[in-house]
Amino acid sequence: MTSENPDSPRAVIVISSHVARGSVGNRAAVFALETLGYPVWAVPTVILPWHPGHGRATRIVPDQEQFSALMKDLENAPWLGEVAGVLSGYLGNASQAAAVASLVKAVRAKNPDALYVCDPVMGDLGGLYVPEELAVALRDTLLPLADIATPNRYELEWIVGQKGLDDQRAVMEAAMRAGPPNMLITSAPAMMAGSTANLLVTPTAAFLAEHRTVERPPNGLGDLTGAVFLARLLSGQPMEAALQSTTAAVFEILARTSKRGGDELQLETDAQSLSNPMAMVHMRRLLRPGRDKRA
Repeated sequence: MTSENPDSPRAVIVISSHVARGSVGNRAAVFALETLGYPVWAVPTVILPWHPGHGRATRIVPDQEQFSALMKDLENAPWLGEVAGVLSGYLGNASQAAAVASLVKAVRAKNPDALYVCDPVMGDLGGLYVPEELAVALRDTLLPLADIATPNRYELEWIVGQKGLDDQRAVMEAAMRAGPPNMLITSAPAMMAGSTANLLVTPTAAFLAEHRTVERPPNGLGDLTGAVFLARLLSGQPMEAALQSTTAAVFEILARTSKRGGDELQLETDAQSLSNPMAMVHMRRLLRPGRDKRA
């Protein structure tokens, strides 16, 4: 993790989708990271006029050779030592995974302390919404490199090949099988009625951050969560504190957007919530499966 030394690496490479309208993919992640003080190198994996959930629209995916060449340029950039973290999200096709993996390795060669957060964007409650080939590339090429992965519960089910992760223990056990040492699972089962949760599983502990459920939430919550969590860790926050403050920030923005009736997260209106969230989040420390009960 980086320190507050101004000479420390602080830039973050964000690799995800770009929409003209809305606050998803790179639009959400770049805004959050820059608001929190981190320079961003933004790489679009696909360009869309809006989130596909709003309806069919033009989809522009960079040519495979051009995308790989651009990523190779970044690997060889004289400023690569500035990079403290990489965040990858939605990919335009399966071939992009190898280029992302190569860039992550190049960043680590320059800065061994750099963090890689992989958001394996592939599906939701209804199943996969990307081609299976792309889901396999995320699982087999990028997740093994990640310091932290941020799947939702349904993506985790697909990654480990197990349906029905309906309680905290099942989610924790699946997270421990998934590969990355730290797993932040969104839309995890909560203990409080009418709530949802983020569940963080680390090599030594597990934490649950709960908040009330907001019906029909806009898209972009996963993108925002990954970006804010990475920013918190780069600022030096411990894992538990980063989980609490990230969950509070995202929930606060979600709740305010919902109250206004917005169909997209209104980050520009609620930017202050990224830095100083006031929303109530209930934190619990869970017994991690397989650990000595006396620990």
